[in-house]
Amino acid sequence: MDLPVMPPLSPMLAKATKAIPAPGAHEGGLLYEPKWDGFRCIVFRDGDEVELGSRNERPLTRYFPDLVAAAKESLPKRCVVDGEIIIAMEGRLEFERLLERIHPADSRVQKLAVETPASFVAFDLLALDDRDLMELPQGERRALLEAALATAQAPIHLTRATTDETQAAEWFGSFEGAGLDGVVAKPLAAPYQPGKRTLLKIKHERTADVVLAGYRLHKTSKPDEPLLGSLLLGLYDDDGKLQHVGVSAAFPAARRAELITELESLVVGPADHPWAAWAAAEGGGGRMPGAQSRWNAGKDLSWVPLEPVLVAEVGYDHMEGTRFRHTTQFKRWRPDRTPESCTYEQLEEPVSYDLDDILR
Repeated sequence: MDLPVMPPLSPMLAKATKAIPAPGAHEGGLLYEPKWDGFRCIVFRDGDEVELGSRNERPLTRYFPDLVAAAKESLPKRCVVDGEIIIAMEGRLEFERLLERIHPADSRVQKLAVETPASFVAFDLLALDDRDLMELPQGERRALLEAALATAQAPIHLTRATTDETQAAEWFGSFEGAGLDGVVAKPLAAPYQPGKRTLLKIKHERTADVVLAGYRLHKTSKPDEPLLGSLLLGLYDDDGKLQHVGVSAAFPAARRAELITELESLVVGPADHPWAAWAAAEGGGGRMPGAQSRWNAGKDLSWVPLEPVLVAEVGYDHMEGTRFRHTTQFKRWRPDRTPESCTYEQLEEPVSYDLDDILR
C-alpha cells in the first residue's frame, strides 16, 4: 500500500457541548451531521489493498470482510475515507450486533459477515489519488467526498450534512429513534487534525434512578489500598428481576477509596445476590459470566456483590436495548427511593425513526 496518507492514523475527535452551536460561533460557519453510533473507522484503499483502521489505530480489517469487498466496489481506487462502521436491523442501529463481529475465530467472522452484514457511513475524505487533503478546509473536503461517493452503493453510504442550524436541531430530536445519539458540528474552515478534539458533539442527556448491585475494583487497586473502579447498576424488569444495565465509573481517586469503606457493610456472598447465577457460571468467587473482554484480553471482570438496597441517580445519553449504551455519570444517592421502584418504565422512549430513511 502506497498512499499519501498511510495507516495507522488517529481520527479527528470531538469534545462535548451542551447545546447545538450557532453557525456564527465559528469563523466560516459550521457543518452539522448526525452522530453515528458504531465503530469509528478510517478506510485506506490502494487498488485491491484495503485496510480498516480503528479509533485506537488497530486494524479492524479481518473482522469486516464484507466491508473490504464493499470498499473495492464503491470507493475510489486510491483514497482514505473517515467514517463509521454500523450494523442496522429493522430500521435501527444495533451496537450489540457490532460487538459480536469482534471475534477471534475466522469461521465465526465469516458467518456473521453474512448473517449481520455491516455498513460504512462516510463523513470525511483525507486523501484521493495522490493528494493529501487533510490541510484543506472541511467544506472543501465535504464537496470532494460528495463527488467521490456520487455512485457509491449500499453498504457504503454518505452521511447527511447541513449548514442549517434548524435542520440540525430537527435531526437531534428525531433521529434518536433510529439509534443515533446526537449531532456533530464541524467548523467549515478547519483542516483535518488527527487526534485533536476540534469537532463538537451534542448528545442527549437524561437521568435515571438505578439500583446499586455491586462494584468492580480499579485497575490500580491494591490489597492493602483498595480502590473502587466502577459501580454496577441494575433496573427491575416487568417480571421483577434485577437486570444489569450498565456502570458508573468517573470518580476522583480519594472518592474511590471512600466508597470502598462506605459500601463495606453491604457486601454479600454471591449466593445471596440476585445475580447469583452469574457467579455460578464462573464456578463461584463472585465473577461476572462470559469470556474475556473483546477489547482487552487481560481485563479483570471480577466484581463484588452488594445487597441491592441503595438507589443512585445517574446521567445517561441513551439506551442500547435493555442497557445504557455508554458509561453513566453518577449524580447523587437517592435515599428517598426504594430499589423496587427503579424500573424501565421511568426511561424516556424516543420517537421511532426508520434508519433506512436517514441512510437514503
